[in-house]
Amino acid sequence: MQNMMRITKNWMMTAAFLATASQALASDSGEAPNPFAGDLGNAVWTLVIFLIVVVLLGKFLWGPILNGLQSRETFITNALRDADEASKKAQAQLAEYNEKLDQARAEATAIVEEGRRDAEVTKRTIQDEARSEADKMIERAKREIGIARDSAVRELCDLGAKMATDAATKIVGRELSAGDHERLIRESIDEITARSASRN
Repeated sequence: MQNMMRITKNWMMTAAFLATASQALASDSGEAPNPFAGDLGNAVWTLVIFLIVVVLLGKFLWGPILNGLQSRETFITNALRDADEASKKAQAQLAEYNEKLDQARAEATAIVEEGRRDAEVTKRTIQDEARSEADKMIERAKREIGIARDSAVRELCDLGAKMATDAATKIVGRELSAGDHERLIRESIDEITARSASRN
């Protein structure tokens, strides 16, 4: 660019020198220089100098300036196009990011809901198992209590029958036979069992 300015400056100085020289030639004729005098030689030299300046400016200055302006316009157009493409790409990436974020939120919500449902099912299962185990323990305790009660009743009956037999032996004054003894025990057990059942 500095080269073009220097060349343009040199050509302008040359044009100014030629214009001065043509005026000097006109003043040699003894007349005062008049730009409107209609001197044909002066007009021809002016026209020649003007054309030389126009050609030189067109070749060395206007062409590079126009080329520079065109390259600048091309650069700006390309930059605007690239910026527009980058903006569209960024908007597409933002939309994709928002979509993925929405999907992640939906998945997280689904996972939380599933965890809540699983926790509720587990809670119910534990409660049911605990209730079932408690019912089993109660049933087992009832059976054990019943067995213990029946055993205690039998022992009590055996003891009562033995005491009754001993008392009856003393009262009667004779000893009962084994069959009498078993019959009395059986009757006593049946009677105590019947009384126990009627209380319950």
